[in-house]
Amino acid sequence: MSSFSRSFETTIGNHILNPSYALALKAAEQATGHQEFPLSSLYVVATPIGNMADITLRALHTLSICDFLACEDTRDTKNLLKNYGIDKPAEAWVAVHQHNESEISPLIINKLAQGARIAFLCDAGTPGISDPGAWLVHAVSIAGFKVVPIPGVSSVTTLISASGLIGISGFIFFGFLSTKSIEREKQIKSFALDPRPTVILEAPHRIEALTKALSLLGERKVTLGRELTKQFEQIITLPANLLHSWLLEDQNHQRGEFVVIVHANDSDTTEPSTSYEDILRILLSELSVKGSVKLAQLLTGAPKNELYELALTLNTKNQM
Repeated sequence: MSSFSRSFETTIGNHILNPSYALALKAAEQATGHQEFPLSSLYVVATPIGNMADITLRALHTLSICDFLACEDTRDTKNLLKNYGIDKPAEAWVAVHQHNESEISPLIINKLAQGARIAFLCDAGTPGISDPGAWLVHAVSIAGFKVVPIPGVSSVTTLISASGLIGISGFIFFGFLSTKSIEREKQIKSFALDPRPTVILEAPHRIEALTKALSLLGERKVTLGRELTKQFEQIITLPANLLHSWLLEDQNHQRGEFVVIVHANDSDTTEPSTSYEDILRILLSELSVKGSVKLAQLLTGAPKNELYELALTLNTKNQM
């Protein structure tokens, strides 16, 4: 292995690249410099979720030519850009976060009206996905200015690509569940009624409560990703009822930001009557027998008499 290869491997492993990032910036300019980057436009830029090497060439060039940088935390973004050799004067930075997004939008629009190129970034990943940005993009669009997406990393698609989802195509992106336990339980019960995979985001201080609540889903597969793209990245797939015990096995399992995917029901190995039973059991915990049967029939298309008999049996068992 050459000395260059050894150096490259070491720096990538520590997630610290050449501070000047001169080669990447040059490559970015050569690859995208001939493309059109119109004035009076808001550039929605995706940034790495952990590994700095995941920045795109187009993002680097966009950040280097924009007149203003609007971001959640100016300190974090300044540090990120310094690693790429991009430095901006103090007046080029604008803080845009969930508490001031609507109030700051007129300022951004005013700068666009003056011909500025403005990049918008969240702390990590793609803006507007459980992060600020949607309101700003809406306001800029309504004002008649161009919004240009600069795509890149997203924690959602990162985990989906490594989760091996099979079965029904498509997925539901739920984001963060309710902080209230009763409401969160209702949300999780709704997942059991939908055959599609569901993607959830969670913070480290709430992951234990989430995994405990997910045990309601029994043996339905769940993929959990933590520290995605970072040195201690971990991706595991377990039945929902075993996830909580896995989390408690090691304190490190509770560190980092989390993405959780509730897999689709395995329609190839589950008998129809078994899936009807699962649905009815959940409905009966909230509704009458009649109401449960009516909703189950709408969801499954199963014969009403079959569902009614099954509901009566389950209801009798619940009362014993």
